Amino acid sequence: MSQDANITSTPTVNDIARVAQVSLATVDRVLNARPGVRKITVDKVNKAIEDLGYVRDTAAANLARGRIYNLVFILPDTTNEFIRSLELEIAALTDVLKRDRTKITNMRVAAFDPMALSRAMNEIDPAKVDGVAIFGPETPSVRDSIARLRASGISVVSLVADIPSSERDHYIGVDNIAAGRTAAQLLGRFVGDKAGRILVLTGSMLARDHLERRLGFDEVISRDFPHLDVMASLEGRDDPALVETLLPIALKGARDVIGIYSSAAGNDGLVRYLDAHPEHSQLKIIAHELTPLSRMALGKGQFDAVISQNAGHLVRSAVRVLRAYSDKLPINSAQEQIRIDIYLKENMPLD
Repeated sequence: MSQDANITSTPTVNDIARVAQVSLATVDRVLNARPGVRKITVDKVNKAIEDLGYVRDTAAANLARGRIYNLVFILPDTTNEFIRSLELEIAALTDVLKRDRTKITNMRVAAFDPMALSRAMNEIDPAKVDGVAIFGPETPSVRDSIARLRASGISVVSLVADIPSSERDHYIGVDNIAAGRTAAQLLGRFVGDKAGRILVLTGSMLARDHLERRLGFDEVISRDFPHLDVMASLEGRDDPALVETLLPIALKGARDVIGIYSSAAGNDGLVRYLDAHPEHSQLKIIAHELTPLSRMALGKGQFDAVISQNAGHLVRSAVRVLRAYSDKLPINSAQEQIRIDIYLKENMPLD
């Protein structure tokens, strides 16, 4: 009879120890990546795990060790509604996850300020934090701070705006180039054959999500709608007051504008301007993120369509991914795929 004959259909750590011919303490050290085990022994234990098809009950192991996942979200400090919706989802999930031994901390740093983001990351204590989700610009200082976190054993995911895959562990958000392409296709169809100029409102061209949306937008407009001329991006810094100030200057200098692509936040300033200038009611407008404000603008006919991503899905996905990386478990890519949602006046959800 082989030494595997007495193994049940659900292998246990005792089975691993017997097959690898090591102690239970050694199996525990290998499973938890603790030091002090020779490589040859680690290889024996891992081979036994693979041969047996052992799947670790992470929840039970964490409960036995009294482990709590400590996760940190770092978001830009702005008044825009999309950031607020992320915070509300984080707050709602915080109470729920207490039962799953998960603690979430939400931090705010100055928007579009890479040094502030870097300082916040550099102040994180590796002994107290398991994973970090960041929503911010990509610069050398930010990349260096991410590298320091990962070197200390902290997993890092980028949220909404991606960081190069060589820097972070995972990206949570829509494909922003595809989102820009979608906006161009919608706006091009809405304006029809009429020639004219398209104004693009953005937050900052230093923000990767804003830059990628513009790249995708330009690609489709130049390919499918050559009769449209896309103007240089108007950087509103996600500041409604600044957007409201910039719009009359831009529109006065380009009277043949027939459409606006609002690719970032700051929609409050756009809506206020439209309210005060009914002469622009014929403009075709595509915006991002379904918020109370964009719902209202869709309902009033000021916006023609809104491209959105589900804030709750973003937050839940970030938590699942950070926990999986912390436990060295595989990620369900299909579950973590964030969809590009398109909303018109006619298909807005009830809440």
